[in-house]
Amino acid sequence: MTLQLYTLLLRLLLPLVLLRLYWRSLKAPTYRQRMRERLALEQPPAPPAAVWVHAVSVGEVQAAQSLIKHLLSRNPPLEILVTTTTPTGAARVRELFGAAVTHRYTPYDLPEVIARFLDRVNPRLLIVMETEIWPNTLAACAARGIPTVLANARLSARSARGYARLARLTRETLERFTLIAAQTEADAQRFRDLGAAAQRVVVTGSIKFDLRLSASLQDQSEAMRRSWGGGAADRPVWVAASTHEGEEELMLAAHRQIRTRVPTALLVLVPRHPERFERVAGLIQRADFALTRRSARVPCPPETAVFLGDSMGELQIFLAAADAAFIGGSLVPTGGHNPLEAAAVGVPVAMGPAVFNFAAITELLVAEGAAVQVTNAPSLAAVMIDWLTDASLRAHIGEHGRRVVEANRGALQRLIALIEGRLSAAPDRGGERDDRT
Repeated sequence: MTLQLYTLLLRLLLPLVLLRLYWRSLKAPTYRQRMRERLALEQPPAPPAAVWVHAVSVGEVQAAQSLIKHLLSRNPPLEILVTTTTPTGAARVRELFGAAVTHRYTPYDLPEVIARFLDRVNPRLLIVMETEIWPNTLAACAARGIPTVLANARLSARSARGYARLARLTRETLERFTLIAAQTEADAQRFRDLGAAAQRVVVTGSIKFDLRLSASLQDQSEAMRRSWGGGAADRPVWVAASTHEGEEELMLAAHRQIRTRVPTALLVLVPRHPERFERVAGLIQRADFALTRRSARVPCPPETAVFLGDSMGELQIFLAAADAAFIGGSLVPTGGHNPLEAAAVGVPVAMGPAVFNFAAITELLVAEGAAVQVTNAPSLAAVMIDWLTDASLRAHIGEHGRRVVEANRGALQRLIALIEGRLSAAPDRGGERDDRT
């Protein structure tokens, strides 16, 4: 496929894309808001920025947090524009940075849309997080001399096979990246095999190992743990984090089995997408589990069996307060989510088999005895029963997780050094503000 054919197909599909956006907004009205931004038609338009950071959703925003904070700490500070595709990503940007950065929804990858967007923003550098590869955006940046960095880049074998079906377009697009900073050598080789220039692909490691825990996390987690006590401070608690459609039923089935052996066990169930909170609450009630919702902001009474984490930005607190965790998106073919947030706080981790988004990290955690993989609800229940009934076992596994995280830190500083080099070489396009007096 050529770039021209890709663009034609995208034009033909645009009405369906907008219709799908509207359909999603029926369940999550935030998808309907600020829709003009996706066509770069918003008023006021996006302001000039020195650095444009694109992070699809919550996970990518979280991964970019320390990098963005570094860019904001420069003197003079850089104007930063962060784009996301999802409203949950937008909400996380606001929570983390407030007014320190500008947020816009990602403009659709059509030449005229990207041209309008770049005319206004005029960045010195585009940083794309992880796996977002947009042909027209990269072509427009290359034509304007804007360096582009694919940061914390990952490419699963499954995704690589998909891109290989569009060999010509993929090769031409990857060649336009100024730098691809890959998480692992396997990721780097897949990019090279698809046509990325070998000299522009480097291995920096995963910046997700460099996550920074809040100084108040311990106090917050202890308060959360007390609220879950139900009259017993040592109540066994496991978290099912970032679950997807089809997984909640499996979590509830596993929890039913767990409570036959551990009657006071509490499941903290945290769906990945806020628009599904009500549906999941209904599932819990139909399963005849006593439910407490985080949004109610009340402690769990002793009879509560399931605590629904229907809030934003608190997953790390839930994980730090728990005894064990299952990381969702892995018992359904979604590819899994980041297990390091649990490992970093010493919580043993279980995951399903579908972890292709975090294959290398999962393999490392399993090899180091910090995580296990399960295949279904019964095997998940068996693992959780073992962990919830043996404090020394889960402490041993959790400590392995902490060590893995500590041993693999450093990717962020390597990435920052590469980005600083690109910024130093890039012309000043007016995206710096001078706050010095």
